[in-house]
Amino acid sequence: MSVQTLYSAATGMLAMEKKLDVIANNLANVETTAFKRDRANFEDLFYRHEVFPGTEDSSGQYTPVGISIGLGSRLSGVQSEFRQGAFQQTSNPLDVAIEGAGFFQVLDPSGQIYYTRAGNFSINANGNLVLGSAHTGRLLEPPIVIPNDATAITITPEGQVFVQQPNNPQLTPVGEIQLVNFINPEGLLKLGENLYAETDASGPPQVGTPGQEGLGILRQNALEASNVEPVRELIDLITTQRAFEMNSQAVQVGDQMMQLVSNLRRY
Repeated sequence: MSVQTLYSAATGMLAMEKKLDVIANNLANVETTAFKRDRANFEDLFYRHEVFPGTEDSSGQYTPVGISIGLGSRLSGVQSEFRQGAFQQTSNPLDVAIEGAGFFQVLDPSGQIYYTRAGNFSINANGNLVLGSAHTGRLLEPPIVIPNDATAITITPEGQVFVQQPNNPQLTPVGEIQLVNFINPEGLLKLGENLYAETDASGPPQVGTPGQEGLGILRQNALEASNVEPVRELIDLITTQRAFEMNSQAVQVGDQMMQLVSNLRRY
């Protein structure tokens, strides 16, 4: 029935509209530090079964196929791809990239622990290492305090933080950066501001030392770039647009069929 065509095609248009939103967000974050691209997944809806497979025919044989009419599609989920982004070398000793799996821990002013892969750190007025943001001062967890007279900062791949101080030829340790990982990183809740929150789907955080227990190592003077590939997103953009147009064509054809049927009474 052409009425069903309208509804089925409408579900396809709605699904493509949501995929377009995902693609637009990926492209908008092509320069966002440590951003992980999202991928829209779809599933078919339920079916109208007119004849079930295996129906017994008049001769007692079972039919190999049936007659099932699909009723459209919908968005089944949006998954984040935690593929490693490229490294961008910087001259800032407080820029730290994670090579491999893991997240930094930051303490929100609300007392909640959040997680991020963006390692663009800074120092606040109290000497604490904080996530570089003009909106909210979130301290690195566990806290690390940089002395006021520090002339240089060194961060090892294993997370050890050392400072150079005047009249002291030896490096002074001031703390250790720890990383956390999750059994299901895709289950983390995206909060914006490069932050993630733990959920029941992600599982509890597993804290460890960089380079151990499957955690990545740290790279000082570098930041992880977004793993969005603009060419790939543009191709997806074109295919999504064409799929939306084809569904709109199905709506037009269904409407024309209904118009033809309604005009039959004139003849």
